[in-house]
Amino acid sequence: MAPIIPLNGYTEELNLLAAFLIGIGFGFVLEQAGFSSSRKLAGMFYGYDITVLKVFFTAAITAMVGLIFLNYLGLIDMSIVYINQYYIKSAIVGGVIMGAGFIIGGFCPGTSVCAAAIGKIDAMIFIGGSLIGIFIFGLTYDWLEPLYNDAFVGAPKLSEELGIKDGLLAFAVIFMAVMMFWLGEKAEKMFKRDDISKEI
Repeated sequence: MAPIIPLNGYTEELNLLAAFLIGIGFGFVLEQAGFSSSRKLAGMFYGYDITVLKVFFTAAITAMVGLIFLNYLGLIDMSIVYINQYYIKSAIVGGVIMGAGFIIGGFCPGTSVCAAAIGKIDAMIFIGGSLIGIFIFGLTYDWLEPLYNDAFVGAPKLSEELGIKDGLLAFAVIFMAVMMFWLGEKAEKMFKRDDISKEI
């Protein structure tokens, strides 16, 4: 909440309360979108269900457009909005591991917690595997550190790298999302599965 210009009486306690309420809302939205189902999540990779694509693309666009307007209205200080540091090689390796874990286990870290919260055994096992992976990474960090910190390029913004305004980039992303939704719905019809509603 820090980038938002504080109002009179704004305190750290209110910041924590806002984070707590946002967390509850996020979990509720994940569950309502069906993201506690590993079959629905894995369906993105097999082409028979693009709910993941729709939800996350919509969330990204909403956040992006919201930030642009809040910045324009002077309600947010973009200079203190944190941008992840980018290490090219570790991002590629991490992306491959994350993608493999997603398609094999049927969850990502956030959705696994959502599913575990409603009693899904496979999600609990997935979380256990994630914790083991984190532990192994910690033990082998000295060995992996050269790869982890290699090819550092700072915290680039895509609009700045392309030399275009944020609004134009937002328009391009929205156009890309519409095209992806259209292609995804065609894929859903092509790879349709009648057993998707059945839970494991």
